[in-house]
Amino acid sequence: MTSKDLNGGPRSVVAENGRDEARPSIIPEENGHDGAWPSRKKPVHKPVLDVFNRTSIVFLTVCSQDKRPLFNKPDVHDLLRMAWAEADAWCVGLYVLMPDHIHLFCAPSRYNFPALIKWVQYWKSIASRQWPRPQEQPIWEKSFWDTQLRRGESYFEKWNYVRNNPVRAGLCNRPDDWPFQGKINEIVWHD
Repeated sequence: MTSKDLNGGPRSVVAENGRDEARPSIIPEENGHDGAWPSRKKPVHKPVLDVFNRTSIVFLTVCSQDKRPLFNKPDVHDLLRMAWAEADAWCVGLYVLMPDHIHLFCAPSRYNFPALIKWVQYWKSIASRQWPRPQEQPIWEKSFWDTQLRRGESYFEKWNYVRNNPVRAGLCNRPDDWPFQGKINEIVWHD
């Protein structure tokens, strides 16, 4: 006697004789699976949840196409700051430009804000149109990675991790020595 759980898989059912008749294994190979789990090819961009009286902060990572080292240059740093200021539907807080990717924290700047994916496309297009070295086009990987923070502790933990990226990569000795970082807006966590 077996039954199915809510996901359609077998679950353990105690038969009249008191023994479990179906007990699925947690080892993939024993369930007929080859053990190779599918990997995600594209990031999933969930909508930003607007939680009453709590800050909506998103941690964002954007990469250069083919991981080319394009971002750790003073003119690119200035250009990105200008693009983020112009694309003002979202506020950019703390950020770090690595040679081939950008980490930043952002938050909606108004109640009726555009989807994150539209905002990212917008500031990428501003930067691309004014890119100082046209031969480096195309600049951007098509997508990006985003995570909405759920707790204030996550914000500070992620920032400490991100600001140490240049040190871990051997680009500087201390996080404060890295010139390609900063803050455009003060984004404060509120519970």
